[in-house]
Amino acid sequence: MRVKRVFLNEVPDWDDLIKDFAPGPYHHLAWLKAVASAYGHTPVFLLAYEGQELRGALPLVIFKGFRGKSLISLPFGDYGGPLASDEEAQKALVFHAQKMAEEIGPLEIRFPEKPAFLPKNSGQVAKVRLLLPLPDESDDLWKALKSKVRSQVRRPMKEGAEAVVAGVELLPAFYRIYTKTMHYLGSPPHALSWFKSIVSFYEDKARVVMVHLKGKPLAASIIIFSNETATVPWAASLREYKRISPNMLLYWQMLSLAIEKGAKIFDFGRSTPGSGTYRFKKQWGAEEKALFWYRVPAEEEKVSKVRPLIEKIWQKLPEKAANYLGPKLRGRIAL
Repeated sequence: MRVKRVFLNEVPDWDDLIKDFAPGPYHHLAWLKAVASAYGHTPVFLLAYEGQELRGALPLVIFKGFRGKSLISLPFGDYGGPLASDEEAQKALVFHAQKMAEEIGPLEIRFPEKPAFLPKNSGQVAKVRLLLPLPDESDDLWKALKSKVRSQVRRPMKEGAEAVVAGVELLPAFYRIYTKTMHYLGSPPHALSWFKSIVSFYEDKARVVMVHLKGKPLAASIIIFSNETATVPWAASLREYKRISPNMLLYWQMLSLAIEKGAKIFDFGRSTPGSGTYRFKKQWGAEEKALFWYRVPAEEEKVSKVRPLIEKIWQKLPEKAANYLGPKLRGRIAL
């Protein structure tokens, strides 16, 4: 099997090449363009051929982090990994990625689930995705929800809150809520240019959803549509309005939009089992599916003793300083 290496400007038809391999939301050219445009990392692609037939493809990014260069599929997303018609093509793509990594630096391939051919103890499964199968009609989903969840969705509506869906014009409101949430969590935020790139490059496949109360934004998110799946990489809400649950209306609007768009699966995104966000997503009826992040050289997932301290320091920074420094750091953190 022949594996060819190409770069971003050499594959303008990337999405057409991979369409028969059931790509996830992060596999698309739009994600790779955003990574390059917003943060200056270098996308590279591996294409596996048997004769003239394309048998598989693997998107990668030469990522410039704080510890030097690494090779990742894919940074900033929950998963990437090879798209292939069979295990043989998958193996060939992973093997060639390992050979590339010998030139560049450590390799990390984020699989949506663990492939059978990978060795044990070569990655970690600490994080899970939470997935909800969707019916054909939003009324059917509404009836399937627990009464407590329906009551929480109605609560912000009774207060007069409304949900709207649009594109880049809602990004400033989204970003204000997002940065406030990240500051509270003690984590540096992405740059606004990252979100502008995402929404612009995905075009009608990415929407911004916002809940407002008399014009004041309370909660917002970005949703991406791909291969009959609706995925939510980012969502945030103002803590001072927690009592009226604007995030519940936000998610109901996204679920309704996903059904309207014909999605069959709603991907709530990555969570740590047992965490608050995990429990929030589970209440909608979502089921977990373990992610598998494969690393060469193998690296065990360890609980950082320094991270809680860094989070506390970040929380104490003035919000303006955190929002200025954060994007400069965030582009070098692949999570």
